Amino acid sequence: RLAADQGHARAQFNLGACYVNGDGIVHDIEEAMRWFRLAAGQGLARANLSVGLCYSNGSGVVQDKAEAARRFRLAADQ
Repeated sequence: RLAADQGHARAQFNLGACYVNGDGIVHDIEEAMRWFRLAAGQGLARANLSVGLCYSNGSGVVQDKAEAARRFRLAADQ
C-alpha cells in the first residue's frame, strides 16, 4: 500500500488486483478501478488491460464497449 500511495505503477496495479480478488483486503471493484486507472495513467499495459476488462464487463463502472476497446488498444500499443 505504501508503494502504491507513493505512485509506483506496479504497486498500484497489484493493490488494484488485491481489491478485485479480496486478497487480504475487502473485495471492492470500484476501489480496484481507482488503482488500475492510476497505474494505467503511468503507462502500465496490464493496468490498461484490467481497466478495459472492467469496462467491457461493466464491473465497477458503467459498461462501455468503446472505452474497453480503447483501453485494449492502449495496452496492446504499450
